[in-house]
Amino acid sequence: MSEALEIALVQAASDLDPESNRAALDRLTPTDADLVVFPEAFARDFGEPGSDVGPYAEPLDGPFATEVARVAADRGTTVVAGMFEQSEDPERPYNTLVVRGAVETAYRKIHLYDSFGYKESDRLMPGPEEPVLAEIGGWQVGFLTCYDLRFPELARALVDRGAELLVVPAAWVAGPRKVDHWSTLLAARAIENTVYVAAVGQTAPRYCGHSMVVDPFGDVVAEVGPGDPDDPLVITARAEREVLDEARRTNPSLANRRL
Repeated sequence: MSEALEIALVQAASDLDPESNRAALDRLTPTDADLVVFPEAFARDFGEPGSDVGPYAEPLDGPFATEVARVAADRGTTVVAGMFEQSEDPERPYNTLVVRGAVETAYRKIHLYDSFGYKESDRLMPGPEEPVLAEIGGWQVGFLTCYDLRFPELARALVDRGAELLVVPAAWVAGPRKVDHWSTLLAARAIENTVYVAAVGQTAPRYCGHSMVVDPFGDVVAEVGPGDPDDPLVITARAEREVLDEARRTNPSLANRRL
């Protein structure tokens, strides 16, 4: 087990041009992190609400995932980034997090954003109802995407399988109360599960930004504001095993569960 994990969150707006987004991977990935996390749908933005994203879906060995792997190898890190992945239905791809570097895996978003006037399931396919974890830098890392954050049972299922850090790439749509919901739910997932939570969003004005890392006590150890599409931000934080262990000794809620 590693005593610490260096995390970098890249808060940036994805473009409607996939080639531009692939170039941004190389430009924005730092050299001094164990884990680099880009937002949801970074390979190509969703476009206008209700837009057909099927034509922009790629396989997991396509141009975007291949570039993620190349950049991760070049920087000696592990990179997580969102993409639309081809499914059995050409009109409804998966909303997928591709993970390349020290480990190769992918997580397909389970909970689609059929809320706040949106109907993501019209354009996307839900992933298998199975939590996805990976060992990165000696830490057990679990994956959620955006709207998954509102479902505490997924975070708990990841923790039951050993997760010590939850990674949450998002394109959290802006609107009334949305930043409050985002920050409250991130802290809640950290506190109730005594885990680190590292969450990165696309920027304002369409999305909320406010990328942050929350420790297992619920303390925010790194945070930025809404951001600007023309000014990508990279924030860094360290997950420390000493803090994780102390939180679980102080607040042994996982061990005290009855239901």
